[in-house]
Amino acid sequence: MTSTPESLALPTDPARANDYDSIAEGYTAENETSLMNAYYERPAMLELAGDVADRRILDAGCGSGPLFAALRDRGAAVTGVDASAGMLELARRRLGADADLRVADLADPLPFPDGAFDDVIASLVLHYLEDWGPTLAELRRVLSPGGRLIVSVEHPFAITLMQRLAGDKPNYFQTRNRTEEWTMGGHTVQMSFWDRPLHAMTDAFTAAGFRINVISEPPPAPAARDLFPEVFRELAGTSFLGFLFFVLQAG
Repeated sequence: MTSTPESLALPTDPARANDYDSIAEGYTAENETSLMNAYYERPAMLELAGDVADRRILDAGCGSGPLFAALRDRGAAVTGVDASAGMLELARRRLGADADLRVADLADPLPFPDGAFDDVIASLVLHYLEDWGPTLAELRRVLSPGGRLIVSVEHPFAITLMQRLAGDKPNYFQTRNRTEEWTMGGHTVQMSFWDRPLHAMTDAFTAAGFRINVISEPPPAPAARDLFPEVFRELAGTSFLGFLFFVLQAG
C-alpha cells in the first residue's frame, strides 16, 4: 500500500513506523479515488491476474479490501491478511461478515497449510520489508505447484529519481531505509520503506523458487487522463514511472 507522501527522508525508528491503524479511515478514503491506487495500481494488478474464476487467492496485505472485493466479484475464492486490525475492520465493513480476513504480519509464518492457494496477490506491501527472503519463502509455501505470485512495489528508478531531485544522493545499488511522513484523516504517522535495486528484487524472487514470467510498467487506466488533467499536462505521453509489477510462477 502506498500514497502521496508529505515529505521524504524523515528520521524515525522503522520498528515504530507504519501505523496503519491510526490512518485507516483517511488512507482508505484517499485510496478509493486516487490516481496512483484507483486508476493505476489496482487496474494493473487485475489485468495481470486475468481470469480468476474459481481460483483460490490470498490477498497478502489486503488493507481495507478493494482488491479483495474486485477479485471476489470476478469469481475468485479470496482470503485476506493484513498486519493492521484497523484496516481489516474497514475491510469487514466493505466485504461482509463472511469474508475470510485474518490479522497476520507478512514477516511471520502464515496460518495456512502448504499449497492452500492458486495465486497470491502482494499489492504494494513487500517494500515495507527489509528482508524479503522469509516472506517469499512463506508465500511460495502456501502456493500450489505452478501457482502465481503477483506483486506490485514502488518503482526503484522512480524512488531514486525523486530522491535525487530532492537533493539527496542515494546509492541505488544498496538496500536502504527511507522514511516519509503521511497525514491522513487528521492523523500523522511515520512510514518506513526499504528501497532496493531491481536486481535485488529479481534475485530474491529466483532464490525463493519463483520463475519471473512478467515485469510490467503499465500505463494508467484510460479514464485517468480526463480525471487528472493537471498531471497529464506535464507528461510527454500517457505513461509515467510509478510502480513496478511482476508475475511470478512457483516451481
